[in-house]
Amino acid sequence: FWLKLGSRVAPQAPFGHLAGCPPLSTKTMWCRAPPAALEATLAAALREAPATRALAAGLVRTAALTGGRRPKSTAAAATSTGSAQHTSGAFSSDRKVEKASTDLKELLMATDLFAGRHLGPSPAEVEEMCRIIGCKDLEDLMKQTIPAQVRREQALDLPDASIGESGALELLKSIVAKNVIATNFIGMGYHGTLVPGVISRNLLENPGWYTAYTPYQAEISQGRMESIINFQTLVSELTGMEVANASLLDEGSAGAEAMAMIARTVNSKTKNQFFVSEKVHPQTIDLMKLRAHYFGMELIVGDHHSTDFKSMNKLCGALVQYPDTDGLLFDYSGLSEALHSNGAHLVVAADPLALVAVKPPSEFGADVVIGSMQRFGVPMWFGGPSAAYLATSKKQVRRMPGRIIGESLDRLGNPAYRLTLQTREQHIRLDKATSNVCTAQVLLANMAAMYAVYHRTDGLKKIARKVHGLAQLFTRELGKAGVAVASTDAFFDTVSFDVAPLNAATVVEQLQAKKLNLRALDSKRISASFDESHMEEDITTLVSALKAAGVGGGAALPSAGIAVD
Repeated sequence: FWLKLGSRVAPQAPFGHLAGCPPLSTKTMWCRAPPAALEATLAAALREAPATRALAAGLVRTAALTGGRRPKSTAAAATSTGSAQHTSGAFSSDRKVEKASTDLKELLMATDLFAGRHLGPSPAEVEEMCRIIGCKDLEDLMKQTIPAQVRREQALDLPDASIGESGALELLKSIVAKNVIATNFIGMGYHGTLVPGVISRNLLENPGWYTAYTPYQAEISQGRMESIINFQTLVSELTGMEVANASLLDEGSAGAEAMAMIARTVNSKTKNQFFVSEKVHPQTIDLMKLRAHYFGMELIVGDHHSTDFKSMNKLCGALVQYPDTDGLLFDYSGLSEALHSNGAHLVVAADPLALVAVKPPSEFGADVVIGSMQRFGVPMWFGGPSAAYLATSKKQVRRMPGRIIGESLDRLGNPAYRLTLQTREQHIRLDKATSNVCTAQVLLANMAAMYAVYHRTDGLKKIARKVHGLAQLFTRELGKAGVAVASTDAFFDTVSFDVAPLNAATVVEQLQAKKLNLRALDSKRISASFDESHMEEDITTLVSALKAAGVGGGAALPSAGIAVD
């Protein structure tokens, strides 16, 4: 392979080190060497002279294409200036031939295509697999496995695959830029949160943390298991319960898991009813209706204040929200006593940030506590799912869904973390298993645990006070505007208020047009929920928008005097 290095090569990085090829001059050098030696020398030169990278990259590519052959030239090409020019011309001629034979589109295609690095099956392997399972091709496989009524026959309008990864990212950014970014006050278990940068960089974006299985491999994941221990400890301390598992899929499915766990605790043949308060978040109610159907459980949705639980002999348990979906806080001591007297269990779906400031469910007789850890440093993204928790008493440990991380000893007698209760799910319960590693949301559980470690106890209390203070301030401003609220004391972060005679849905739509998202509870009531991402200015903007929509306008109410503390 013949190489000519022109005068643009940095003098401090001559290629005279090339074996058997001393330079003829400092400006124009000819050498002959096999491609392997050339590539090694170029690599060494790159470390010394970054300015030669573009030239070197092209030369290495040319070496691979020509296979190390010397370009056609006269015999005297290497010894005379005229011959050198002739050889250079011959070399250029070869390059022209090469370009002529290369498809222009392929030549100019993006260099960061993904398909070439994808480790999927080759076309030959796909053909062999189809032959073994009795399909002509992938299209035939799709026809045999996917019902025609759910298949999309129309071709997707997708960009050309030649745009590359960087082009795809730019396209996605342009699509995302069309989203309307509003200020959210919807609540319902979904809250804005501020993710500490150190957690985002070192955990969320780290493949050592975001894989589904790695955090459970005791041999290589002691740090990640310690973080899950922190998660379990955090949940136990917030709820006041004796033991917590290593996270579940989301709050709704955690409620269904609690229902199934209670069914395994009691005689489900005689106690096949489960009660859900109508003040539980609606998405949880919907999911539990579906799960109860396939569990063979009769699900009763109603008002927990007026239901006579003592007379419900077939009832195995009941679920309530704390605070409820309207934002109100209740002491469920009377409810737990009524359930326990009838052999039933109380399940409480609790907001973990509220538990930083209010009475823990264990103190009013809860048997199982569930909830979502989303607001502990996990963004809302596209609505979840976010890691859930389930806490209960030690006597229920072997009936709990999911996994539990515990401390053991390694072969050298040193403390070590490992999965202490997991095999019963996939290996013992088999087809009756309701949870697996992939649905545990371990990454998000670890984010929540690290969020608590980052802020510490005093930081979490400060966040809880701020959130409650925002809700108090909003309540006071509504009172000044003559707007009635559901409660002036028994609430944490959510304020429900009356907009009659206006229609709640209409008011919500008017505020959406101003990029303010609230929730219509019914035809007359709206709720606004606050989180750590909100500021005092957001309260001012929200109250002004409500007034502009025609809400309030009457005399000030007693809530106008509420203290913000």
